[in-house]
Amino acid sequence: MEATQSGSMPRIGEKAPEFKAVTTQGEINFPADYKGSWVILFSHPADFTPVCTSEFMTFAHMENQFAEANCKLVGLSVDGLYSHIAWLRTIKEKIEYKGMKNVEVNFPLIEDITMEVAKKYGMIQPGESNTKAVRAVFVIDPKGIIRTVIYYPLSLGRNFDELYRVIIALQTADAFSVATPADWRPGDDVIVPPAGSCGTAKDRMDGKEKMKCYDWFFCTKEISKETVLKTILKK
Repeated sequence: MEATQSGSMPRIGEKAPEFKAVTTQGEINFPADYKGSWVILFSHPADFTPVCTSEFMTFAHMENQFAEANCKLVGLSVDGLYSHIAWLRTIKEKIEYKGMKNVEVNFPLIEDITMEVAKKYGMIQPGESNTKAVRAVFVIDPKGIIRTVIYYPLSLGRNFDELYRVIIALQTADAFSVATPADWRPGDDVIVPPAGSCGTAKDRMDGKEKMKCYDWFFCTKEISKETVLKTILKK
């Protein structure tokens, strides 16, 4: 995909664009500082806005949950560092949302006044705004490879249960060499990629695991929720 005036559009399977930046948690060298961890790099349009506030509170509330799945969070907007600090302080001291209050955001929030990082990641969408980053989400694996890209318009808050599901599903697919079907959750059957043919509408054994084949291209098998979570989560 060709670069535009708003920057290139990183694609799934490519290396995450590198950058150094100042954040609310000090300087970072991305993605090198996060080698060995999954990362969600996400942008928001502006500090001191209500949708963004609800999102940051939700991410902060779920940070430990993501950490157990070896996933770190990194936020970004085109506001300055002092604006970030003042906004996060206001969130902690004044904002209550869905029972969450006194919420402290401990993950880094990138200062990107020049929009250098936002442009590298295609977060500036002229159809929405030339001066604000849309709600972009990049899931980056421990090797620094982009594995998922999701873009939301300025008006639409993100579904954080889905972002967590993406992290678990990607790691499950990697760990067990499978694919995950629509609406998959840990404990649901997974899809076994076809290797030629696995039979038609018959059960067969894949090692010690029983598979169900509906046709040569569609085979599933069970992986228990306990097995998935024991493999992925670090407690």
